[in-house]
Amino acid sequence: MAVRVELLTVGDELLRGDTANGNATWLGRRLTEAGAEVTRSAVVPDDLEVISGAVHDALTRADAVIMTGGLGPTSDDMTREAIALAAGVTLHRDPDVERNLRERAAARRVPLRPDALRMADVPGGATLLPNPAGSAPGLRLALPDGVVYALPGVPSEMRAITEESILAELGGETVSAAVLRTATVWESVVADRLAPVEAMAGVKLAYYASAGEVRVRIEAEGTDRLAEAEAAARDLLGSALYGDGEVTLDRVVHGLLAERGATVAVAESLTGGLLGAELTAMPGSSATFAGGVIAYATPLKHSLLGVPEDLLAAHGAVHPEVAAAMARGVRERLGASYGLAVTGVAGPEPQDGHPVGTVHVAVADSGGDVWTRSPGLPVAADGARARAGIRQMTAVHALDLLRRVLLDLQATDPWPGWAEDREEPG
Repeated sequence: MAVRVELLTVGDELLRGDTANGNATWLGRRLTEAGAEVTRSAVVPDDLEVISGAVHDALTRADAVIMTGGLGPTSDDMTREAIALAAGVTLHRDPDVERNLRERAAARRVPLRPDALRMADVPGGATLLPNPAGSAPGLRLALPDGVVYALPGVPSEMRAITEESILAELGGETVSAAVLRTATVWESVVADRLAPVEAMAGVKLAYYASAGEVRVRIEAEGTDRLAEAEAAARDLLGSALYGDGEVTLDRVVHGLLAERGATVAVAESLTGGLLGAELTAMPGSSATFAGGVIAYATPLKHSLLGVPEDLLAAHGAVHPEVAAAMARGVRERLGASYGLAVTGVAGPEPQDGHPVGTVHVAVADSGGDVWTRSPGLPVAADGARARAGIRQMTAVHALDLLRRVLLDLQATDPWPGWAEDREEPG
């Protein structure tokens, strides 16, 4: 049976929303991969009694608790004291940790603040977990009902200690799993299409939606069953499936361009450089990314990209023919094999009579062919969230259109025929 683990992240900043709880996300994924069963995740404030109570509460359900945060040198770092309170023990100062703290300060030629020595305080009976990435060691303390692990909140330190000192102890039988990634299709539509796979005995699916994309995690009892489920899912997802595992859409596009010895240049309006940022995130992207033009103002679409003035006068900046002209113009001016362009209305107000969410993307090749897509994106209630979401979804649609052109999918499947629902937020 897998070890049951609860996660307990400590910090007022997490409850206020000032800091994203990335540690819990990473721990949940990594522990699951190692074969542990993560049963619950909670966030508690920097309060001694609350933290101690949460530890006791978690151990009534789980075999182990992993805590992150609260091991630093400041007055609001209370995890050590809380663990000691939960265990009914006192703190003592570990001489080896104190010596290490003093040596690190001396090597950096900075004075050691007295508060920093709090990081050498250890609950009675606790085992120190070496921290190869920082100052504060992790802690392991066995209580009558289970084991408590305390880790620093700094992500790099938390991950290093977990990898070196915790996974081997908590890990069990590795889960057989695969991740498939789709673009421009809503989560509910993906789930509906994969219903036959979900109905397979010994198979479990989980869906993770983000702006314009859906990841599907497939778990199965054994590698043979996983292979069967994955093959069925791939067949059902068809051209909406762009990759698997940790691969990203920009990497897929770069790979396809590299196979053809081709390059791409981008012309951006509403995305304001986001598309170029996506295409330069991968190391070595300069081999296939020529550059980009941010023609945000309408006159610049003519002066920089050669969009005909009469076209802009007749339709404004938000039109599929304008996107096509932008794609042709940036390809020619930057000497790329393909031009990729986006224009539209990110909001919060309509533009030239076009509602928020009106988007047009286009790809032009060196042979004079142009492909366009006008997805009509959903709008969130929150104006700022809507704007950011539309910009991100536009970048995904643009990259996916280029992928389809490079794979010659536009001729046979210009749009996933089963992704007709345009109402669900993506």
